[in-house]
Amino acid sequence: MGRIADCLGVTPGTATTMVKSMESKGLVKYRPRKGVKLTTAGRKVGMNMLRRHRLLETFLVETLGLDWGEIHEEAEVLEHAISEKVLEKLDEFLGRPSHDPHGDPIPTRRGGLPKASNRCLLDCKEGDLVRIESIKDQEKEFLQFARKNKLIPGRKIEVIRHDRIADSIEIKIDNKTVITLGSKTAEKIVIRN
Repeated sequence: MGRIADCLGVTPGTATTMVKSMESKGLVKYRPRKGVKLTTAGRKVGMNMLRRHRLLETFLVETLGLDWGEIHEEAEVLEHAISEKVLEKLDEFLGRPSHDPHGDPIPTRRGGLPKASNRCLLDCKEGDLVRIESIKDQEKEFLQFARKNKLIPGRKIEVIRHDRIADSIEIKIDNKTVITLGSKTAEKIVIRN
């Protein structure tokens, strides 16, 4: 419960109260000092909320032209107000996208989720040629940094040097721009071969 409390920015007691409330609705199974797990119904509700959020982020960027660094908070407000009918029309309008602007997969209407990569840029060796799949860090400052340096989903990257002593990785983006990143930054960039 401590990790959940930290993620939500609440006290462990508040997190426990929230989880017990969700358990009473059949959304989770809670075992004190053991943890919490989503039920089938809970996973369905969670996937629906994730779908809403990511479709709204896609709409805010692709249709309204908002910066990808400022859409997370806006989508959180809107996701609670949109009906299923409007959500379905929005998905259709957007051309049924499979990923949001950050590269995260959008769940299908039935709750399916495409398999995401679990490799980050830091896992690469010198000479590796990869493509950015998604950006883990959704903080506005990091997203602005990523956009400024062309570290966005779909970009091709070649690893030029991986210096473990200096804790850095030098990369070439789209066969043009060469930049050096620290390991903390490289860990936030999810890649696919």
